[in-house]
Amino acid sequence: MILTSFVSALGQMGDARFRSVLLRGIGLTLALLFGFTALVVWGVGVFVGDAVTLPWIGTVTWIDNVASWAMLPLMLVLSVFLMIPVASSMTSIFLDDVAQAVEDRHYPGLGPATEVPVADALRDTASFLGVLIAANAVALVLYLFLSPIAPLIFWGLNGFLLGREYFTLAAIRRVGREEAARLRRQHAMRIWAAGVLMAIPLTIPLMNLVIPVLGAATFTHLFHRLSRR
Repeated sequence: MILTSFVSALGQMGDARFRSVLLRGIGLTLALLFGFTALVVWGVGVFVGDAVTLPWIGTVTWIDNVASWAMLPLMLVLSVFLMIPVASSMTSIFLDDVAQAVEDRHYPGLGPATEVPVADALRDTASFLGVLIAANAVALVLYLFLSPIAPLIFWGLNGFLLGREYFTLAAIRRVGREEAARLRRQHAMRIWAAGVLMAIPLTIPLMNLVIPVLGAATFTHLFHRLSRR
């Protein structure tokens, strides 16, 4: 069932609505990362100050510039880790379009889905982003001490989080929040396995930008197949 859902989603990647969501998600992701970098560089400049007095040297006025520029390569490195949760959360804002495109092609006759209020969608997205970043930050410690199995930890953790979020987003449109949570608990292991299938390509550069869209389509198929059971 998981592989069938994945293959069905993969076969629709050329859909115009899929491409639209992908481009908007990438644009917002890059804008957020650039904005965060600029904010950090500005904060370093404010914290260090315009001038610093050093022993035996005197007052120097270029320390803040050096510190600010030194933050740029650090932020580039951090962006590799931030890209995954940021891209996933930004794209999740538009995942309703992906789910609707899947349903229009593969499940016609369902009727209109329940529209999730914008405030609820933004709250869910912010919550998902916070959980993803916090969980992966904690996992960095485990990667250091358990480096031989670090990929397994990464896939298991992000697979659980992605599966939980994407299944909920797909289900809530059709059965509401409470029933979506019940179905998620009932099929927890299958949803986790599907999430791991999405998490494995997250370690591949550029591919990790496509996964949110592919994941939303896969879990839309998975929800409909599980709910029919």
